Amino acid sequence: MFKLFFSLEWKAFFRSASFGKSIGLKIFLIFMALYFAGMFLVVGIGLYPMLQKFYPDQDTLEVVNSYVLLWLVCELLFRFLLQTLPVMDIKPLLNQPIPKRKVVNFVLAKSLYSFYNILPLFIIIPFGIFCIVKSDYATVQILAWMLAVFSLSLCVNFTNFIIKKRFTDNLKALVPFIVVLAVLAALDYFGIFQITALFGEAIDFMVAQPYLAIVPAILLVLLYKWNQLNLEKKFYLDANLKAKSKAADTSDFVWTRKFGSIAPFLQQDLKLIWRNKRPKTTIYLSLFFVFYGLIFYTNDSYQEMSAFLVLIGILITGMFMMNFGQFIPGWDSSYYPMIMAQNIPLRQYLASKAGLITFSVVVMAILSTPYIYFGWNILLLNMVCAVYNIGVNVPVLLYAGSFNKKRIDLDKSPFMNYQGTGAAQWLVALPLMVLPSLIFWITNKFLNFNAAIGLLALLGIIGLFLRPKLLNFLAGVYKKRKYVMIQGFKQSGE
Repeated sequence: MFKLFFSLEWKAFFRSASFGKSIGLKIFLIFMALYFAGMFLVVGIGLYPMLQKFYPDQDTLEVVNSYVLLWLVCELLFRFLLQTLPVMDIKPLLNQPIPKRKVVNFVLAKSLYSFYNILPLFIIIPFGIFCIVKSDYATVQILAWMLAVFSLSLCVNFTNFIIKKRFTDNLKALVPFIVVLAVLAALDYFGIFQITALFGEAIDFMVAQPYLAIVPAILLVLLYKWNQLNLEKKFYLDANLKAKSKAADTSDFVWTRKFGSIAPFLQQDLKLIWRNKRPKTTIYLSLFFVFYGLIFYTNDSYQEMSAFLVLIGILITGMFMMNFGQFIPGWDSSYYPMIMAQNIPLRQYLASKAGLITFSVVVMAILSTPYIYFGWNILLLNMVCAVYNIGVNVPVLLYAGSFNKKRIDLDKSPFMNYQGTGAAQWLVALPLMVLPSLIFWITNKFLNFNAAIGLLALLGIIGLFLRPKLLNFLAGVYKKRKYVMIQGFKQSGE
C-alpha cells in the first residue's frame, strides 16, 4: 500500500501544473539545502574540539547535554516558522476500499523524511564519532546518546505537527503556553529554577545507563500515536466545515472616497486586509519590525557599519511594503479576471496599490522617529531610506508584480503559507535591499557619508517625480502580461 501511495505522490509531483513554472525555485531550494547541510556538518565536526578549547576542565558530552533542551526549543520554533506539514489529497481515496489508518500512517511517515529531520544528524553523528574516539565513554553509551538525542529531535517533529494542527487557526490559544515558556526561561536565566541544567543531568544519567535510551523512543511512539488518532478523527470530507458562520464585517471605509479615481481600488484593498488573516498579518509583522533596530542600534560595533544600517532602515520603513507589495496582484487572484474584464484603467489600479504602500512607508517612518535617541544620524538614515523606498522600491515592487501568476487563497492560515511565492519573490529582494546598501557603500567609500545620504534621497525624490510616467510604463507591462497572469491565477496548485 505504501508503494502505491508513493507512486501517486511521485506522479502528482511531476505532473503538477506548477512544476515547470517553479523549477527555478526548486533548484534554489536544493542549493540552500546543500548549504545548510554543509554548515551543520562543519559544526558537527568542529563541535568537540571547540568545546574542549573553551571548556578544558569540563566533560565535553556533559557540556553538550546541558544545552540540549535549549536546542530542542529553538528547533521547535524553527520548525513552527518554516516547516510545512506533509499533505495528501484524500478525497479520491475516501470512496476506495483503503483503510484510513494506512493513509494516515503514510502522511506521518512522509514527515519523517523531512529535510529538517536529517539536519540534526549532520551534528549528532560527527560529534558522536569524536566522543567514541577521544572520550572515556563506552561505544554503547555514545550510541545510546545518539539514539536518544535523535529520537528527541523526531519528537519535536511530531510536537510541531500537533501544535500546527491545533493552533494555526487560533493563535490566541497559544498565548498561555508562550507565557509559561517565558516564565520558565526567566527562572532558568536568573538561576531560580534551572530547567536546562536538570534536563542535561537527566541525559547524563541516561548515558550512564544506556538502556534508558528507550525512554525518548517510547515518547516518540506516543507522539506518533497521538498524531495518528487526531488525523483519523479528521479523516472526513466535512471534517473542516464550520458549524456557525461569523457575522459579516460591514466596514466600508467611506472616507477613502476623497481619493478620487483610485478610491474604489483603495477601498477594496483595505477591506481585503481588514477581513482576511494573511494580509492582516503583514500589518502585525510590520509593527513588530519597528523594534528590529533595537538589535543593532544598541550595539556599538554596528555604528561604523553605515551601509548595513541602510539595510536595517530599508527593512524598518518598508516591511509592510515588502510583505504586501511582493504579492501584488496575487492578493486579487480570486477575482483578477473579473477586474481585467471591466473597463478599468490599469494605471488607476496600480496607482491605488502604490498609494497604499507609500502611505505604509510614511507611517513606518513616523513610528521609527524614537530612534533619534541613538543619534541624529540614525534618524536621518531611516528618513532617507523611507524616501528611497517610496521613490524607487515602490515602482520596483509593482514591476516585479507583473511576473506574479500564482494564486493566493485568502481563507488559508497566514502561518507557514507559501502560496503565491515564486522565483519573483526571491529575486526582488536583491534590488530592494542590496542595491541601496551597495549604492550607499560605494558613495560613502569614495566620497563621504553626507554624499551617500544625499544620493539615496535624490534617487527617491527623482522616482517620486517620475511616478506618473512610471505608472504608465507599468500599466503597459501589466497589459502585455494580462492573459499570462489570468491563466496562472486560475491554477489551483501552489
